[in-house]
Amino acid sequence: MDLLLNTVQSYDWGSVTALPRLLGTEPSGAPQAELWMGAHPAAPSRVRRDHRTLPLDRVIAADPLAELGAATLRRFGARLPFLLKLLAADAPLSVQVHPDPAQARAGFAREDALGIPTDAPHRTYRDAHHKPEMIVALSRFRGLCGFRAPRECADLLDALAVPALRPYAGSLRALPQEKALAEVFTAFLRPPTGLVASVAQAVEAAAVRTGPHREDFTACATVAHAHPGDPGLLAALMLRRVELAPGEGLFLAAGVPHAYLSGLGVEIMASSDNVLRCGLTSKHVDVAELLEVVRFTATPTRVLIPRGKDGEEVYPAPVDDFRLSRFRLRANGPARRLAPGSPQILLCVDGEAAVTSTAGAVRIGPGRCVYVPAAAEVALSGTGTVFRATVGTPETPRRQLDADTRPTAPH
Repeated sequence: MDLLLNTVQSYDWGSVTALPRLLGTEPSGAPQAELWMGAHPAAPSRVRRDHRTLPLDRVIAADPLAELGAATLRRFGARLPFLLKLLAADAPLSVQVHPDPAQARAGFAREDALGIPTDAPHRTYRDAHHKPEMIVALSRFRGLCGFRAPRECADLLDALAVPALRPYAGSLRALPQEKALAEVFTAFLRPPTGLVASVAQAVEAAAVRTGPHREDFTACATVAHAHPGDPGLLAALMLRRVELAPGEGLFLAAGVPHAYLSGLGVEIMASSDNVLRCGLTSKHVDVAELLEVVRFTATPTRVLIPRGKDGEEVYPAPVDDFRLSRFRLRANGPARRLAPGSPQILLCVDGEAAVTSTAGAVRIGPGRCVYVPAAAEVALSGTGTVFRATVGTPETPRRQLDADTRPTAPH
């Protein structure tokens, strides 16, 4: 097993203090948005092997069978199929969606045929993989996820009392669900001159008034303040507001529009960099392709509350690229044996844990993590909280895991 050395990504929406506070380091003064843990080629973690520091993707490529195990190698090829992150948002992220496997393969092949370099700023598909993801809150976490029902959208627009919004509210009430959401969302991403400014002014005024939509308008006012003039504000009005308490999770499937607003969390995803953005960002925006990928349904978003046995609490996800669970360790409690067979990353978020194998023990504190190859059997003990990221099984998407859910915040 290896103590991982990880890269911090300094995106402009990141928090200046949240990750340094967790890691016990001094803030640099720059935003620190994400800590990447895994073997993604854009920022692979590093390990010490044979007195050298090597990128984890190169270590896996050198001996994929030993590092990944036969089952993972057979299903996913010679790559770690998941990427683990610590995410610290102090400002809204982009409104975005992720493709399903077929869309990712087709989009990647299309852009390759056009000769667009994979690292070009205007490239949309940087690999041929889908990117389902899950966020688990470590602090109070706020975001927008999935479409509201059309009538809920219409009620929210009416409450702003902006005359130019009335035709959109009318369409939301008059048309079938999928057509209503598609027509208005598409129009909002290419708005007429002056609409975004009028809505931003109305949202900021509504956020300081009492009323049934005040919290929704407060969330949208945050968006308007962070990205003045951006049509992503109009898209945000159509999305459900979500608030997670520490320990709660949210799974984001392909085609579901979403934007995180603030908070610290553990994020896991299929190892891909395919993000289609339509607003609230300085990065590449591809409205046309996003509209091909987004799913215009208003299925309620469910907040995940993990349950489990033998001290391991699992967050259910209907994909097999990753499996995320949590251990809440107790002093003098029994060591938790973690069977071999799949690669895994063990991340401590509070307290201190010991990861023990026949080769010895590694102690990890908050923000530190250990990579365990598939062949290694380890035991976990200590105090505090440790997240375990590993590979799911082919049965995972069909199996009902033992977990509770609750609805998102009412609207």
